[in-house]
Amino acid sequence: MRRTAAFGSAGALIAGTLIAGAIAAPAATADGRHHNGSEARGVQQAAARAARAGIDWADCPADWAIAAPIQCGWVTVPLDYARPDGKQIKIAVDRHVSTGTSSERQGALIYNPGGPGGSGMAFPKRIATKSPLWVNTAKAYDFVGFDPRGVGHSAPISCIDPQEFVKAPKADPVPDSEADKRAQRKLAAEYADGCAERSGEMLPHMTTPNTARDLDVIRAALGEEKLNYLGVSYGTYLGAVYGTLFPSHVRRMVVDSVVNPAKDNIWYRANLNQDIAFQKRWGDWKDWVAANDAVFHIGDTPQKVEQEWLKLRAAAKKSPIGGVLGPAELIGFFQSAPYYDSAWAPTARTWSAYRAGDTQALIDAAAPDLSDTAGNIRSENSNAVYTAVECADAKWPTNWRTWDRDNTRLHKDYPFMTWANAWMNLPCATWQAKQQTPLNVRTGKGLPPVLIVQSSRDAATPYEGAVELHKRFEGSRLITEEGAGSHGVTGLVNPCVNERVDTYLLTGKTDRRDVTCTPHATPKP
Repeated sequence: MRRTAAFGSAGALIAGTLIAGAIAAPAATADGRHHNGSEARGVQQAAARAARAGIDWADCPADWAIAAPIQCGWVTVPLDYARPDGKQIKIAVDRHVSTGTSSERQGALIYNPGGPGGSGMAFPKRIATKSPLWVNTAKAYDFVGFDPRGVGHSAPISCIDPQEFVKAPKADPVPDSEADKRAQRKLAAEYADGCAERSGEMLPHMTTPNTARDLDVIRAALGEEKLNYLGVSYGTYLGAVYGTLFPSHVRRMVVDSVVNPAKDNIWYRANLNQDIAFQKRWGDWKDWVAANDAVFHIGDTPQKVEQEWLKLRAAAKKSPIGGVLGPAELIGFFQSAPYYDSAWAPTARTWSAYRAGDTQALIDAAAPDLSDTAGNIRSENSNAVYTAVECADAKWPTNWRTWDRDNTRLHKDYPFMTWANAWMNLPCATWQAKQQTPLNVRTGKGLPPVLIVQSSRDAATPYEGAVELHKRFEGSRLITEEGAGSHGVTGLVNPCVNERVDTYLLTGKTDRRDVTCTPHATPKP
C-alpha cells in the first residue's frame, strides 16, 4: 500500500452476446463462487465487446506528458458489472511495443504500481528509457500501463478541492487532547461527505474486484488469451483478487511487496500492522544516519537522531517552518525514508542542510506548491481513490471508541505514523456508500505458479503478507530479500532477485523451492 496523505492532518505526502474464441473468455468463466452470477456474466460480456473493439492506439495527448513511441488508447468498461449495458466508463491505457523479434514476443505485460490510487501509465517508459533491469523482459513483452477506474484519466474521482487538500500547515496528527481528536473526527467526516457529494455515483463501484474485472477486460481488448501481470504494493492485492476471480486467465504473475490478503486484514487491521512496520523501518534509517554522522552531523546514535527528530517536530509545531511546515508536513516528508532506501540519503541531506541553516531546502522538499495546480489535482485524486477503494472493499469500525482504543495503544510504542495513518483512514468510519466483504483469496482451477517477491523489513506491506499469499496460492514461489526493507524489490539492483524475475517472465520457470537473497547494496551517504 502506498501512503499518499494523512487526511485532515497532512496534505499530499508522497474497469452483447459472448463471441466465440479464447480471447474474450479463455478456458473458463470468472470464478462465480467469489462474485455473483450477474457480475460474472457482465465481465464476460464486457470482455467480449472489448475483444471485438480492440484498442485504437495513437500518439498520447500532448498534456499527458507521454512521448512517442509510447501510444495511448481507451478501453470501455461498465461502471457496474451487474449492469453491463448500463453506464460505461473509459479506462486509459498506454503501451510500448516489445523490442525483440516476432519469435521472441510473448504478449503484453500489464502493470499496477499500487495505491490504491496509483497510475501505471509510466510503466512503458521503462522500455523507452532502456531501463537496464527490464531490457530482457522488454524483448518479450509489450509494456502496458493503465489508470485504474477513478484514477487520472479514467473517470477520475474527487473528494475535496485540490488546493484546499494540499493547504498547509495542517494540525499535528498526534492529538494533545480530546478536543484535538474531535477536530480530526470532524475533518474526516467532512471528507467522507465531500466524497459522496463530488463522486457519489462512482463510490459503490470503486472496489478492488471491479478493478480486477477491468483488468480482464483490458486483457481481452489487447487480444491476449491470458494475462501477464506485474503488481507492486496494493497492486499485489489487485493481482491476488484477479487470480482468485480469474485463475484460468493467468499466464504469468509477479507480485512484489505484498499486501496480506486475509479477509480480516482488509483494510482496518492492515493499517494498524503498517504502523508497527513503519516504526521498525524508521529505526533502520536512524541506525544508518547515526552510522554516517560524520557526513550528516545529526546524531552519532539512533537515540540522538530520534531526539533531534522530536526537537524538530516540537519546534515546527510551536512555529511552523516558513509558515507552512508543521509536524504533519514533516511526517509527509520524512516517511519516504522508511518507504524507500533511495530516499535515505536525500532525506538525511535535507535535514542536515536545515540544521546548518538552509531552511529553504526543507521547505522546498516538504511544503506544498500551490502554483502546481496539475500536481495538486493528481495528489487529491490519488488520495480520493485510496480512500474510496479501501472504504468500499471492506466494512470498517463505525464506533469511534474502537479507533481511539487501538490507535492510542499503538501510539505508545509506534508513534511515528500511527495517528497520521488513523486520521487518513477515519473517513471510512462514516462512509456513505456500500461497503463490501473482502474476497477469500485462494487458489482456483488453472492458476499457474505465481512469483512472490518481498523484503523482510518492508514498512508499507509487512513480510507476513507475502507469507500469507504464498500459503493461499498453491504452487507459488517466494523470493525473500532478507534484511532489506525497501518497498518495491523488483525495481532495485539485486541480481539474486532480478535474474529470477527475468527467468520467470521469460520462461515461466521458478526455483524448485523458495529462495532467500542477501539484501541489495546499502545506500551511500
